[in-house]
Amino acid sequence: MFGRFQNYLIKKIHIKDKQIPYYLKWISEGYKFLNVPVQDIITNDQKQQFLKYLSKSHEDWQVKQADYALKLYGFFLAHEQQGKSDSSSAAASNEWKMLEEKTREALRLRHRSYSTEKTYLTWLRDFRRFVNEKIPQDLNGTDLQDFLTHLAVRRKVSSSTQNQALNAVLFVYRHVLDKDIENIIDAVRAKQRRRLPVVLTAKEVEQIFDRMSGEHKLMAMLTYGCGLRVSECMSLRIKDLDIEQNIVIVRAAKGDKDRRTVLPESLKDNLIRHLSEIRSLYDNDRKKNLNGVYLPHALEKKYPNAGKEWGWFWVFPSKSLSIDPITNIVRRHHIHPASLQRTFKEAVKETGITKPASVHTLRHSFATHLLEKGYDIRTIQELLGHANLETTMIYTHVATKNILGVRSPLDVI
Repeated sequence: MFGRFQNYLIKKIHIKDKQIPYYLKWISEGYKFLNVPVQDIITNDQKQQFLKYLSKSHEDWQVKQADYALKLYGFFLAHEQQGKSDSSSAAASNEWKMLEEKTREALRLRHRSYSTEKTYLTWLRDFRRFVNEKIPQDLNGTDLQDFLTHLAVRRKVSSSTQNQALNAVLFVYRHVLDKDIENIIDAVRAKQRRRLPVVLTAKEVEQIFDRMSGEHKLMAMLTYGCGLRVSECMSLRIKDLDIEQNIVIVRAAKGDKDRRTVLPESLKDNLIRHLSEIRSLYDNDRKKNLNGVYLPHALEKKYPNAGKEWGWFWVFPSKSLSIDPITNIVRRHHIHPASLQRTFKEAVKETGITKPASVHTLRHSFATHLLEKGYDIRTIQELLGHANLETTMIYTHVATKNILGVRSPLDVI
């Protein structure tokens, strides 16, 4: 057993050769202490019992190494056992289809966004493949724990991706399967790596805008000028623009929260001109008696005709009609974000800028440029809609303004 596990550590996990003996040592000592056969998977409570005993005579880093070794060994055993059994059947397949449909219903009942719905269902299908279509009612906390370990160890996902998978599958356990397994999950966690955001200089932003035109340019300028996320820019409604007071209301943003941000004075004329152009599109829809635009949550039932009002119309409507993926109603949606991303990438390429910039980079640049001009960090936090100040503080690491006034010793020579 240990021979196969050693080979697994070297080839799959890429543990250094000199560390292998220590991993095997912790596993051997742990199973001996617990008096459990080495082919059996120990529980989290058993593992914690051994680690508590180990902490009395060993340093913290050794306890952490033992914890990691036992998690890997448990994942290895589970993977081997899974390979020996095949629970796939027509009955199991039907149950998974029903589970997916119930998950979709649970998400819509709780008014989760369509993008969240797609993401959660994608993770559920991934989880389904991992557990080899095990009967949904037989799923337990160990299955999710092994799946999360698989993501960290085998697929090398980031911590944010692993957390997304955790939230998705945990939602299914909690709201569909009605199982509370949150407190028994002890998976290998993906390493947290701090990545500084890509930021453009004011000159680079100007160069990119010079190579864009039409509504795509207006969207990009509004994204930068207001510090919007791409989805927030796309989903703006006419009533969200207060041109007189220079305010943009961002509705149901990340975390389902509303916020206010600044509307650039320089964009007022362009916006007024743009709104007059799309007014003709709106009037034409009303003449044809088309279905109104999508309304969030239960507003469509409460106010059946509100979707046909000018105030609810999209600031950036699509030129063609499409089928609403939730209601299957043919209506006019907003412009697809892919068109803006594509146009923006082409503009960046034309400028010769080598930074891996996307439309979201404009939001990072908005925050960084405000910080460089001396604006308060909490004001920037509110404009961006960050729940935690720590999230906003990342921009202090990319601002060109040297707050500490430090000079390189080379400059003194």
